[in-house]
Amino acid sequence: EGGDVLSFLQKSDHLSFAEAVEKLASRTGVELRYVDGGAAINRQQGQRTRLVEAHKVAAAFYVEQLAGEEAVIGRDFLTGRGFDAEAAAHFGVGYAPKSWDVLTSHLRKKGFTEAELLAGGLVSQGNRGVYDRFRGRLVWPIRDLGGDVIGFGARKLFDDDDGPKYLNTPESPIYKKSQVLYGIDLSRREISKSQQAVIVEGYTDVMACHLAGLTTAVATCGTAFGTEHIKVLRRLLMDDDQMKGNVIFTFDGDAAGQKAALRAFEEDQRFVTQTYVAVEPTGLDPCDLRLQHGDAAVRSLIERRVPLFEFAIKSTLAGYDLESAEGRVAALRDAAPVVGKIRDTALRPEYTRRLAGWLGMDVETVAKAV
Repeated sequence: EGGDVLSFLQKSDHLSFAEAVEKLASRTGVELRYVDGGAAINRQQGQRTRLVEAHKVAAAFYVEQLAGEEAVIGRDFLTGRGFDAEAAAHFGVGYAPKSWDVLTSHLRKKGFTEAELLAGGLVSQGNRGVYDRFRGRLVWPIRDLGGDVIGFGARKLFDDDDGPKYLNTPESPIYKKSQVLYGIDLSRREISKSQQAVIVEGYTDVMACHLAGLTTAVATCGTAFGTEHIKVLRRLLMDDDQMKGNVIFTFDGDAAGQKAALRAFEEDQRFVTQTYVAVEPTGLDPCDLRLQHGDAAVRSLIERRVPLFEFAIKSTLAGYDLESAEGRVAALRDAAPVVGKIRDTALRPEYTRRLAGWLGMDVETVAKAV
């Protein structure tokens, strides 16, 4: 049975065998003893446990700080976006004080070394030593599939903060941004159960979707959706190597979002045929949509989804005057390669016919272009 559990942890949480052993040991109260020999490997095995524990302590510290006087600006930010104290607690939202070293001091008192804090990205290196990476910001804990905090996403609140609007944990031994999906710890069971994953763009969008009843929502963390993210979802949506569910992207309708989705799925077209896009016509993201029109509007957005290829083709056509012959020919020239990328031999002819209908052209002409 132990072997089965270890195998499950390796697959579900993206862990090496050694990391899975450590995680299982920590959960069951078993003390591991690292034997002599292979010291570098032993240190690496122990490092993950230490870094995860440091992030756990930091997350609890940030949550405590959100209740303080200085954090009123953070609480107002949340309230202004429709999130009460209960919502903040559910997602573990916290506050990083403006101080340069308050978290560093707290973690040192807990027994963590400067080297560990640097390795985990909790502090940054300056000319005069290390200092807290996140200062004067709202902080969201980012967890892995198993629920361990492995990093943070932080939004600036003060006008004198000259840093980026959102600052994330840097790459570390436990945080790989190309594989991380915010909210996956809260969503994984419902994603598997309902066989649906909703991809949104930010932390507050995930919160809004979950509070609106869409508990399959996740978001990337400071990077575009890519093939590594697909691998995470595959483990929740595939059964016997067959794609059983669907993935729904919410975009603001821009070309960059469209290209990102197409690029991500070009390598795995088993996902493409069951990938959808949901775009709010007014351009509101899920957070603002919920704030202005309520939970039902968020659910309705997802219900109105359209297949990814339909979205991509129609987005391409939108840039042309289809009332003129010149516009239709130019649109065909631009849209045909999109249809041509469809590897599904049954789907490509269907979209060829649909493209002909949208252009008002005969199918043979469109088929030749495709």
